[in-house]
Amino acid sequence: MVGISLFQVIFEIYLIKRNMIGDGLYIQKVQIKYFVCCKLFSIKTTSSKIFGGGVNDWKNISTILKTHETSSEHINNMYDWMNLETRLRSNKTIDHSIQENIKREKEHWKQVLKRIIAVVKTLAKNNLAFRGTNEKIYDNNNGIFLSLIEMIAEFDPIMQEHLRRIKDREIHIHYLGHNIQNELVHMLACELKNNIIKRIKMAKYFSIILDCTPDTSHQEQMSLILRSVNVSMNPIQIEEYFIDFKKIDDTTGKGIFDELLNVIKNLELDIDNVRGQGYDNGSNMKGKEQGVQKRLLNINSRAFYTPCGSHSLNLVICDMANSCHRETNIESVRAIQSQPIEIRDALIELGETSLDPKIKSEAKCLASYEIENFEFLLSMNIWFELLHAVNCVSKNLQSKDMHIDSAIDHLQGLVSFLEDFRENGFELAINATKEIALKMGIEPLFREKRVMHRKKQFDETQSNDTILSPEESFRIEYFLYIVDQAISSIKVRFEQFKQYQNTFGFLLNIKKLKSLDDNTLKENCINLENSLQHNSLSDIDGSDLYYEL
Repeated sequence: MVGISLFQVIFEIYLIKRNMIGDGLYIQKVQIKYFVCCKLFSIKTTSSKIFGGGVNDWKNISTILKTHETSSEHINNMYDWMNLETRLRSNKTIDHSIQENIKREKEHWKQVLKRIIAVVKTLAKNNLAFRGTNEKIYDNNNGIFLSLIEMIAEFDPIMQEHLRRIKDREIHIHYLGHNIQNELVHMLACELKNNIIKRIKMAKYFSIILDCTPDTSHQEQMSLILRSVNVSMNPIQIEEYFIDFKKIDDTTGKGIFDELLNVIKNLELDIDNVRGQGYDNGSNMKGKEQGVQKRLLNINSRAFYTPCGSHSLNLVICDMANSCHRETNIESVRAIQSQPIEIRDALIELGETSLDPKIKSEAKCLASYEIENFEFLLSMNIWFELLHAVNCVSKNLQSKDMHIDSAIDHLQGLVSFLEDFRENGFELAINATKEIALKMGIEPLFREKRVMHRKKQFDETQSNDTILSPEESFRIEYFLYIVDQAISSIKVRFEQFKQYQNTFGFLLNIKKLKSLDDNTLKENCINLENSLQHNSLSDIDGSDLYYEL
């Protein structure tokens, strides 16, 4: 009420009069007037109505107010009101010391909570466990959280005072228990998620990346990541945000898709603004009829699907391994390929010294029939070259700043390497293997396979079956088979990239863009407009884009 003429301040209240008329009830509003200062400071025993419940004699209200304003009681009440206002402004009220204590206590708890939140953020950021076997201050094994609180108290007087109060049992609410830890983690997570959603809404368009995997309790969990442009940064950046874990009971394409729609709805995002989706190569995710990607494309044709590049390369290796009935791993192959002599000697020593008959027999067999086999050494060299090339591309595809044009270039380079390796790699592998065999004292010979002669029927004509040498048979039936399988698998699994290159490729390379003639450029812009069209609405105008470029 400060700053307003107090003589003009009049409260208006409405008294509800309820009267019973038969079985009915009617309500009448009656307006009452009184002065605020007299209402607050008047003596309850006063006879004047304007000091107590107010007056509603509107016919004589002017006379009543003039009489009241000149009364000693009103002047005294007004004086008390002004005196209260002055004391409030100068902080000289009777509860001033109490208010100061409240302010100090409030500031103390604010500073304590700041330090607790800082510890929570540090532990969460580094993915460290909070609690130990007990939750008591200065006890052994009380966890990282309480240990950090104790460490801060050694240098910080505020936290030192807080722990003193706990130790002396002056307080029982200390905000160091597991419940407040969980609550703070949840509050920080919600605040962080809200900021992420604000950034995504500012950018409007976003992509979805999700994967499902069982946890240690064998519960299927879906991890959701959203990818968008952070327009709040200068320069703008493309960022990926982890959003949530969701327990999945139905791992079919429909079950995962329904859960995805619920998450997007709860985040208050528009499913029509999705412009990309990336999953693994599971049938429930990439299925062309019932997969998650197909179901999303049915309601939003602009949500372009891209399978995980690294997972696709892993499946390429699986296709290669299955073609020759072997399981391969780059690290396993490197270990054998780089030190075959040491491994052979270790196996021979194990076969001679082991007391376990089974281990003794297996070690001798591995040393004699595998490591000292020329074909085995040759296959290790072949697999090492193949896996090394695939592994390099896989690591590049996993880099955070990888663009689709660079990914396509890496994959085309891998295919070119495999095609060249198909023509020249076998001879190079044989020469390298012969050097290893010479050091190991192994003859560089291929095993002769017994030729099976099929009995001719009486009406069969003599056929001239081509008999291949052991080396040529190994090259055709083993080397060419796995290399051709790798080339074929890469082309099939990354076919989607070629479609995106045809759609967006002219924008990915500035040199290529400048080299296009007007007709080709306009054709590419119109094609891009059609690709970004859904329900007769398009994200861009092809003609406008053409004139801008």
